[in-house]
Amino acid sequence: MDTKYLDLLAEKFDREEKVVTELINLESIMDLPKGTEHFVSDLHGEYQAFQHVLRNGSGKVREKINDIFKDTLSEEDINDFAALVYYPEDKLKLIRHQFNSKQALEEWYAEKIQHMIHLIAYASSKYTRSKLRKALPEQFVFIVEELLYKTDEYTNKRPYYEKIIEKIISLGQAEKLIIGLSYTTQRLVVDHLHVVGDIYDRGPEPDKIMDTLIDHHSVDIQWGNHDVLWIGAYAGSKVCLANIIRICARYDNLDIIEDAYGINLRPLLTLAERYYDDNPAFRPKKNPDQDNSDQERLQITKIHQAIAMIQFKLESPIIKRRPFFNMEERLVLEKTDYEKQEITIYGKTYPLENTCFATVDPADPAKLLPEEEEIIDKLLLSVQQSEKLKRHMNFLMKRGNLYLKYNGNLLIHGCMPVDVNGDMEPMVIEGKAYKGRELLDKFETYLRHSFADKETTDDLATDMVWYLWTGEYSSLFGKRAMTTFERYFISDKASHKEEKNPYYYLRENVEMCQKVLEEFDLDPEQGHIINGHTPVKEIDGENPIKADGKMIVIDGGFSKAYQSTTGIAGYTLLYNSFGMQLVAHQHFNSKEDVVLNGADVLSVRRVVDKELERKKVRETNIGAKLQEEIEMLNQLMDYRYIN
Repeated sequence: MDTKYLDLLAEKFDREEKVVTELINLESIMDLPKGTEHFVSDLHGEYQAFQHVLRNGSGKVREKINDIFKDTLSEEDINDFAALVYYPEDKLKLIRHQFNSKQALEEWYAEKIQHMIHLIAYASSKYTRSKLRKALPEQFVFIVEELLYKTDEYTNKRPYYEKIIEKIISLGQAEKLIIGLSYTTQRLVVDHLHVVGDIYDRGPEPDKIMDTLIDHHSVDIQWGNHDVLWIGAYAGSKVCLANIIRICARYDNLDIIEDAYGINLRPLLTLAERYYDDNPAFRPKKNPDQDNSDQERLQITKIHQAIAMIQFKLESPIIKRRPFFNMEERLVLEKTDYEKQEITIYGKTYPLENTCFATVDPADPAKLLPEEEEIIDKLLLSVQQSEKLKRHMNFLMKRGNLYLKYNGNLLIHGCMPVDVNGDMEPMVIEGKAYKGRELLDKFETYLRHSFADKETTDDLATDMVWYLWTGEYSSLFGKRAMTTFERYFISDKASHKEEKNPYYYLRENVEMCQKVLEEFDLDPEQGHIINGHTPVKEIDGENPIKADGKMIVIDGGFSKAYQSTTGIAGYTLLYNSFGMQLVAHQHFNSKEDVVLNGADVLSVRRVVDKELERKKVRETNIGAKLQEEIEMLNQLMDYRYIN
């Protein structure tokens, strides 16, 4: 190792005793059980359901409460205590009004503080004191540590411990402590969170999910196709921007654009009012969270048409300047016969219905009207000037990747593009063929380049971000073509079908999964692949655990739009030192239902894989980093203190 680096390291560890202490600490940590990983995917703006799964650790919090209190508390009391841990502020507000005397309330405080201390002691049993200290409420660290590590063998300190709790209550700090301990418990139960893609679109509150993730103590993100669409819009892709507005209009969530991110849609509405009327194909999907008037629904219908037509126009020049995208069949405006109101695509002619071509010039169908061009330019400027969106997109880039190798497993939102034989499909980009992991790395390079150069809107990097949304060889899309135009204007549902990449049926095979793991230099015998993206139709008997447990698909329908298809309200995955468990969640009614009635969302668990020996920190990604630190410190010992 470079002695200059060792000299710098010696400034921090300037005495032999410091090096020895740190070596002992790191080597000891290596033999602790690995922390619990929590996997979620396809959240699609469903903030309330996501919050609950995060707060209850997919049932892990309740499990630990049961372990401790099943013999001493009733089922009703356990439900109440669990609700307190999940939603402490709301539960405390309710509890205050249930006691007739101050003394009774203070006795309740004392009991719950004791319960919380007991729960934290249990939940933190595999962590160092240092790690636990970082998770404790800052203003109560000393007090909580005294209560956690109390020794009362000779009863000498019993009055001391009793006085601590008595003074916490009399000084009006009981509720602050209970709230702090509740969040400490949530943090201890799950050590690390993986979001396997698709935070955005369909649901109403992706911005709140992003704020939650920014505040989370340990999280990574594998981008989904909808996330990349938002990244692309912020990075300068006008066609990605048109897509996000169109999808928000379709799902009656334009509030995300206007209210959450402060982007003015008034000019777009003015254009829409001028050129478009009511159209059944573009009416927003019914949203139970919205109570729009007929006039508001009509406005959204018009906006939906206006932005859809802008989108189709913006796609055309990209397809023409990037012939290697192989998307000529998607030149839908050029393939339309406006006089006959029909289109010929993929060798077949279809009549068109519910058309809205008022702004299309049949002689030059992809040409934007001057006002359309002005509006999309203003929208892009507004998007890039939104401070909140900037913060969220920067976080997505900082914590996100197209895929992640973590603790021997491969996390990837969509698929690996393969052919019918299971061989990695190549994509030729500027004369060079890329496939497998190399192709995904190339995609990510383009995306990061586009994000770093937001002023350029028509370079290859920016076009490639849109390709990730809709392209045949995109690992995020995984289909031969996106049939948005057909779904709006063609009644023949056969034209709507989007043919999936063979990966989606080949991943049922162990050999295919092993091949993919090997492509990423992972152990094909021990590793797993975790996917999202495609909702698992459990209602039809589909199994999310595939290829003898090598493949786990965890898109089970967080998005309300898919719950009638999946039959459940989402999957999550837990991976601790004992193995993997898949959790299937039922529909989440409301936070209020949990707080008032203790009605937790029922979760059904299935064992995916059980470790023969309990997995330790040294076998994880964190263990690999700690091992590097240990080796450096050993070299420092040799360099500075032994020789």
